[in-house]
Amino acid sequence: MQVDVLTIKGKKSGRTVDLPEDIFGAEPNNHVIYLAVKQYHAAQRQGTHKVKTRAEVQGASRKLHRQKGTGGSRKGNIRNPLYKGGGTIFGPKPHGYDIKLNRKVKDLAKISALSHKAKDKAIVVVEDISFDTPKTKTLMGILGSLKVADKKAMIIIPESNENLELSIRNVPSVIGVLLTDINTYDIVNSEVVILTESAAKIFTEQDEKAEA
Repeated sequence: MQVDVLTIKGKKSGRTVDLPEDIFGAEPNNHVIYLAVKQYHAAQRQGTHKVKTRAEVQGASRKLHRQKGTGGSRKGNIRNPLYKGGGTIFGPKPHGYDIKLNRKVKDLAKISALSHKAKDKAIVVVEDISFDTPKTKTLMGILGSLKVADKKAMIIIPESNENLELSIRNVPSVIGVLLTDINTYDIVNSEVVILTESAAKIFTEQDEKAEA
């Protein structure tokens, strides 16, 4: 899949990159995308909810009255769940919501999400962006030139770039992600995926190594 490399002014640079067809042209599998997004959301849950059982609430442990002869029901102590202030029956306890997915399933989900973006023509390749100092205004100018300033965008960079990352952090609708850290949820949640030229070339190099 051949894609033009745009300059930061939004013009064609005259260069192109060949994005691997087995990633950006693969047949999407929507079910594995669903599983990966479900796993992402599950991992965000803290699972710290907790209520007290009858063994943990305050209250005397003495029996309220004798077992028989009162004409009433049998009762234990004041911490009985049937009384106000008593313990809770089968209440929530702290636990994790993590869902395990095999590595191949997660990789297929990312490939499927990228393939969807490619089919929707929502992938942009731009020349490498670098700032001497954090410049959010300059970044917004670049996004405007690429005609994606009003969209939720995901910028994929090959390696850490502090000034660029700080510039991106000030824009709520844009996220910056290292190529090694991309995940299915971020791809699906973005309207457009912006690849820097270096990041796009790494995709191609990895594909060539796999074929060799």
